[in-house]
Amino acid sequence: MTRPFSEAQWQQIGDEAVDDLRALLRIPTVNPPGDEGPAADWVEEKLRADGLEPVRLDDGARPNVVARLRGDGTGGGPLLLAGHLDVVPVEPEHWSVPPFDGVIRDGYLYGRGAIDMKNMVVMCMHVLKLARRAGLVPTRDILFAAVADEEEGCTHGSRFLVEQHPEHVRAEYMIGEVGGFSQDIGDHRYYPIQVAEKGMCRIRITARGEPGHGSIPHGHNALTRLSLALLLLGETRLPVHRTETVDTTLTILGETQGGPIRHVLSLLPRRGFTGLVLDRLLPDRALANVFGAWLSNTVTATMLDAGIKANAIPSSASAILDGRLVPGQTAEDLLREIHALVGPDYELQVLAAFEGREDPVDDPLYRAICDNVRRHDPGSIPMPVLTPGFTDAQFFGRLGARCYGYSPVRFPREDGVVFSRLFHGHDERIHVDGFRWGLRALWDLVHRFAFAPAGR
Repeated sequence: MTRPFSEAQWQQIGDEAVDDLRALLRIPTVNPPGDEGPAADWVEEKLRADGLEPVRLDDGARPNVVARLRGDGTGGGPLLLAGHLDVVPVEPEHWSVPPFDGVIRDGYLYGRGAIDMKNMVVMCMHVLKLARRAGLVPTRDILFAAVADEEEGCTHGSRFLVEQHPEHVRAEYMIGEVGGFSQDIGDHRYYPIQVAEKGMCRIRITARGEPGHGSIPHGHNALTRLSLALLLLGETRLPVHRTETVDTTLTILGETQGGPIRHVLSLLPRRGFTGLVLDRLLPDRALANVFGAWLSNTVTATMLDAGIKANAIPSSASAILDGRLVPGQTAEDLLREIHALVGPDYELQVLAAFEGREDPVDDPLYRAICDNVRRHDPGSIPMPVLTPGFTDAQFFGRLGARCYGYSPVRFPREDGVVFSRLFHGHDERIHVDGFRWGLRALWDLVHRFAFAPAGR
């Protein structure tokens, strides 16, 4: 039994939560443009059904729903549970089922948003609803935010709330996404807990050249010069920047995997060995790519802009670079690294930037999450991770919250599911029993951290 509900009650709770997730998946909220309104309406209705009083906040374009379960204040500052309502676009022709029908097949619930992150929206919503039904008063306020626009930069969602309505989302702690999923490596099962995320630096790189007629090539083509820079940026790793989070992650992996892997991982962050390990000693290319993103600032060319006519050599050519900053690094640091690689003759314009964040592992909530993992999946190993992207934690953290990514879900080992491939992928899906497990784990975490008397 997970207090204060019986096994029979948990079966009913799980059934209700699965039905709610299917219903939410059937409301398309593809961003762009978002259109989170119907989903926000649905969340409001569900919260009001249990006597909660949600508040709808929007900037005139996109809605956010926040709710508060007031505590007695004896346990500390508020705990914010957060999830975003928007989802990334889909290519239906590549799905085996319709992406917005909430289909259950072979034990999995399919749908865009099944793991990113309507599952967390439903679980967080149910935590408040269950507390209300049980008549429990927390020792700290429990906040819930279902936000818009995370997939396009958070402008209309968490950023808007933090900048315009901070009184509704200011918290001591925040629990959100990108963590809590089971990940089987060798004979061990791990649960990553996001404690850090990289910052963002969007850059326009421009090369200049001489215009001319396409029939008479010359050696000063702006497109050619830009291509050379993009090739260098695409094939060269930028310098290593170590963080406490990544060092801890690699230590845990090395100690638990043992053997040659332990020695390989110990070499990974060392200057002069990183390329050797990533390129030759790690057989799993997907894992090597993640490790590489953890250790360095990165830039990825994502958009091109050049030319006005097929037979005219342009005088300039530009590309958009999606830059990501290791915590502790700045936009200026990244610009220096790019110029050091491609040379000084390229114009670099920062279009938008913010720095990364890293929260401590020596913290009561982080320790509570680790205990939660071990309690609900004995023998498994929790570990802190840095996510190469950014989440709503980037903005909620600006109000002083310590932010941890823990959206628990368990996948059967025998299914061989690679969580990262489901994220934004075709046939996005969540294991139904794993989702039920996750709801129970999240409730137990929040109950022990924000309801139960100290020491229980």
